Amino acid sequence: MTNSREFVDDSDDYWRRDERTIKLHGPEGFEGMRRAGRLAAETLDFITPHVQPGVSTDELNKLCHDYILDHKAIPAPLNYRGFPKSICTSINHVVCHGIPSDKRLQNGDIVNIDVTVILDGWYGDTSRMFYSGDVSVKAKRLCDVTYEAMMRGIAVAKPGAHVGDIGFAIQSYVEAQRFSVVRDFSGHGLGRIFHDAPNILHYGKKGSGPVLKPGMFFTVEPMVNAGTWQVKILSDGWTAVTRDKQLSAQFEHSVGITETGVEFFTLSPMGLAKPPYDLGQAKPAEDRQAVTA
Repeated sequence: MTNSREFVDDSDDYWRRDERTIKLHGPEGFEGMRRAGRLAAETLDFITPHVQPGVSTDELNKLCHDYILDHKAIPAPLNYRGFPKSICTSINHVVCHGIPSDKRLQNGDIVNIDVTVILDGWYGDTSRMFYSGDVSVKAKRLCDVTYEAMMRGIAVAKPGAHVGDIGFAIQSYVEAQRFSVVRDFSGHGLGRIFHDAPNILHYGKKGSGPVLKPGMFFTVEPMVNAGTWQVKILSDGWTAVTRDKQLSAQFEHSVGITETGVEFFTLSPMGLAKPPYDLGQAKPAEDRQAVTA
């Protein structure tokens, strides 16, 4: 679940304040995040076959809610700052924080499902895009570019790099593909807190922002629009949509900085990365170990 722009500031003064509050975690934190991140990813694996034309986003919410509770965890979005549901479901031109409802998916829709769980006090946060039936070539390309942008951002995360290096890698790739990166929301630190320092902007300059250090945990979750990057918030106070009503896509992983690189906490145990998802070719959970780059 993204951090709101009201908490994001890319000025030098902000970065100095942000750096003072960044937590560095040890082995216990890494183990806690592995378990929480795995459950969040498993929840998305579980919901995958249910995402199809005709299902309501409220039905998807109920399925995820029950799955999380059945695994002795808590859905973090529920009642967070008044958010009324357990997951976010953002369809087509909804950028993020879409509220599940009785709205049913139509053939050709793309939808982001954002899951955050609290397991033994640790937060696992991840999201993926899904296709509802047959989607357009443009929608597929947008999802592909967004996934690649996220992975390129994560690829530069290592000790000694800067937070701004992540945003630069994402922005430069996305804009070369003639899409745009949303500025109004960011990735965020997490661990035993849902939204913590540092904020991870998905645009910016190389060498800007805090230096990455072993033990830092955060999300990388770019929102990429087919048209302009500008968004607006609907009257519910949560749902963010593209101002030009063009499509938007997002992927998200929770990661931790190690001594040598970065560890993914939220890789799919079934090997599901981006749509279309072939459940028949999914890898068994025991073959999907935590990855360190």
